[in-house]
Amino acid sequence: MTTTDDASPGRSTRPTIVDVARRAGVSKSLVSLVLRGQPGASEANRAAVLRAADELGYRANAAARALAAQRTHTVGAILSDLRNPWFIDLLASVRAELTAHGLTLFLSEDFGLEKDASVLDAFVEARVDGLLCLGTLPPAAHLLTTARTLPTVVAAGREPDLPNVDVVTGDDRAGAARAIEHLVSLGHRRIAHLAGTGRAADLRAEGYRDEMRRHGLDGLILVEVSDRSEEGDRTAAMALLSRDPRPTAILANNDYAAVITMSLAQTLGLETPADVSVVGYDNSYLARIGYIGLTTLDNNYTDMGKLAVQRLITRIAEPDAARTVTLLDPTLQPRKTSAAVPAVT
Repeated sequence: MTTTDDASPGRSTRPTIVDVARRAGVSKSLVSLVLRGQPGASEANRAAVLRAADELGYRANAAARALAAQRTHTVGAILSDLRNPWFIDLLASVRAELTAHGLTLFLSEDFGLEKDASVLDAFVEARVDGLLCLGTLPPAAHLLTTARTLPTVVAAGREPDLPNVDVVTGDDRAGAARAIEHLVSLGHRRIAHLAGTGRAADLRAEGYRDEMRRHGLDGLILVEVSDRSEEGDRTAAMALLSRDPRPTAILANNDYAAVITMSLAQTLGLETPADVSVVGYDNSYLARIGYIGLTTLDNNYTDMGKLAVQRLITRIAEPDAARTVTLLDPTLQPRKTSAAVPAVT
């Protein structure tokens, strides 16, 4: 959002919060935080904001304060991964529930969020009633600052992790363990994990390791971490498929990474599941396509989206309420990409 000053000659222009932010070298959301006397700003930033406000002669407008106390019936949402088809399913559930409650959705992706606060500033400027963080978001300082002052709920992720931010997500550790249990029941022992980044991915990796150990497969634990980009998924999958001996089964961090793994296996002359079983995570529409038939974990996106919106409505009404963390139980969806371990491995 671009803000321009349009003052007629001879007309005095009152300084705005934008001017204070520019003078202090901080975001508008941080200025708002400081001027409301809320915690979350460093002493240096707080001093810079107050000094800039004093130098500019900025005074919060009483009418503006009264206006800010009113509801706009809008919600801002930041989506972490437009590349992952599962988030489209989650978003559809979120939008339907918001509409049912008479709320309008403003949507943005997290691209550049670590360095650019313009998206969050735009949400603050639009006076959204609350914020939804969908998926694993970067631990950006601007995001943490905004989440401390704006009612916020995380869905399908764990960040930002703050005392006043509710979480609605799947039990990632349990889901990964369930996938390994399935593969072990099919006779697999050399089971690898194509992991991702972020707290949710870490929990899936922990679930993988715990279940491998529970079955006495400690020495066969094998993890390759992707940065969640397509190239990162491809590099991690290649590292796993090039091993000697090769894993007989791979648990991917999400369905998209699983399909990339299957595609790469095919280029290497390997068949799924005859040569290597592949299990995804999320049960996205990609997994449900009959031609692909991906074995995966269903993360209950419909319930997750509904609950996230309901938690946000409660948080808006009761901003000081105790934090809630809701974990939904993932269910295994066995399809045609997992089968008994090959006779010759």
